[in-house]
Amino acid sequence: MPNVLGGVNPIFRVANLQASIDYYVSALGFKVDFREGDWFACVSRDRLGLFLSVGDQGHPGAWIWVGVNDAQSLCEEFQAKGAKIRNPPTNFQWAYEMQVEDLDGNVLRFGSEPLPNVPFGPWLDMHGEKWHSKPGGGWEKWSE
Repeated sequence: MPNVLGGVNPIFRVANLQASIDYYVSALGFKVDFREGDWFACVSRDRLGLFLSVGDQGHPGAWIWVGVNDAQSLCEEFQAKGAKIRNPPTNFQWAYEMQVEDLDGNVLRFGSEPLPNVPFGPWLDMHGEKWHSKPGGGWEKWSE
């Protein structure tokens, strides 16, 4: 019988487990699946599960991409709950996508289908610099 790969549960390194759990539950609508002391937990929402690990298993500032039905309404939900929206929903070739940051600088990119007939917007990189796609391909720093 062939091997079948399962789902993915990214591991985010965090500094304070309780503070991270509180943020994921109150600001992002996750629930706690399990917790091991003050060093490890699993939180989930729908089919997305995340492991939170204190001071181990990775580096702060990790990024993940998550497909969603409607990035705009999810952004509105998150804003109402006080989530840190790093980059609001923006149209790109690959998705209508936003960036949300947790307490430790980990970034969750939530994207739905790109919007038809809407220009592509600026991309926000890991350093907070804006970029835009050039006609004919490639990217360059955004100048406002």
